[in-house]
Amino acid sequence: MLPKTRTISSYLHNHTTIFTSHTNPETQLQVRFISSLKVVWRKDRKLDQAIENDKQYKLCARVVKEVLNEPGKVIPLRYLEKRRERLRLNIKVKTFLSRYPGLFDIYYDRIKPKTEPVKFLRISDRLQQILEEGNAIVMENEPLIVSKLCKLLMMSKDKVLSADKLVNVKREFGFPNDFMVNLVPKYPQYFRILGFPGEEKSFLELVSWNPEFAKSVIERRAEEESNLTGIRVRPNFYYKLPSGFFLKREMREWVRDWMELDYISPYEDVSQLDQASQEMEKRTAGVFHELLSLSIFKRIPVPILGKFSDEYRFSNAFSNAFTRHSGIFYLSLKGGIKTAVLREAYKDDELIDCDPLLEIKDKFVELLEEGWRERKEQLQLQMEEVKKDKERMAMGNKE
Repeated sequence: MLPKTRTISSYLHNHTTIFTSHTNPETQLQVRFISSLKVVWRKDRKLDQAIENDKQYKLCARVVKEVLNEPGKVIPLRYLEKRRERLRLNIKVKTFLSRYPGLFDIYYDRIKPKTEPVKFLRISDRLQQILEEGNAIVMENEPLIVSKLCKLLMMSKDKVLSADKLVNVKREFGFPNDFMVNLVPKYPQYFRILGFPGEEKSFLELVSWNPEFAKSVIERRAEEESNLTGIRVRPNFYYKLPSGFFLKREMREWVRDWMELDYISPYEDVSQLDQASQEMEKRTAGVFHELLSLSIFKRIPVPILGKFSDEYRFSNAFSNAFTRHSGIFYLSLKGGIKTAVLREAYKDDELIDCDPLLEIKDKFVELLEEGWRERKEQLQLQMEEVKKDKERMAMGNKE
């Protein structure tokens, strides 16, 4: 049986309580303009480190994608060198290849007939095997991908989203590269393409509403807790301020009242709600929570979210909500890019709410680590050879 929920004021003092309630109290809310409520941004080093931890993986993934997009999936090394700036690769390609020896094979070939052979890159056999395993993981999780795509459409204002925008966020949600061409047509009961994929004005429309998909992560969690305890649990956010973080009194009172508002599902029709109301703020936070929950890393760059402002009814200053609700979200500035992070998905710098599609990344990282071990062993062997040469020279000088 769950313990009685403490008051929000008590939580804000101790920073550890989860906001859930087993009743539905009517609360007299004080009227304040949301835009006037200020919370000072504060760095969370552990969540910033979580973003930093994936930096090498994402760099390698960009380079691999560049090679895979080439005709024949091969590229002259010097061509790749010229694309370093676009790939955000701040080291020479030769240095990159020595650091990540398991990704590519180097061979010689001619760019044109009768020209001198030059170095080419192609995917290594080990990486090819991982890519094939990744395809199998995607196929195994196709129902999950379909549900994610339906949910994105179901949360939108008109149940229609730009195909280009969806393609641009495919990595955030784990969609396969060809999902618009090969996956969407397989499910005519859910999706309809308006226009043609690849055209500027192509859209994906929701055909039918699945009630099972219309349950948010927060609602499912409350439902599971209710079934487990036999006590009705109100859907609400987990709220935990980071260590050493404090809110001013006015903000604490506002958060307390705001948390007592009924949870508004991101799948509900809110066309009648005032955009500046606290209820709309609750619903918007719910949409952010659901979008981040659907993403594979439980974080999304703010500029990407901004592309969907109209479809999801975000205000012009929507990113302020991540700072205003610092117990639910974190707004990272790591790498000069604003990134919205879902706090509850992380423990320190480790992602604990893992998407099944992340298994692809795990296999890729294993290959990188294998390459690092091989490189370390090679460097040790080279150092030992140098040491032996010095010893032999020293012995020769003595003689």
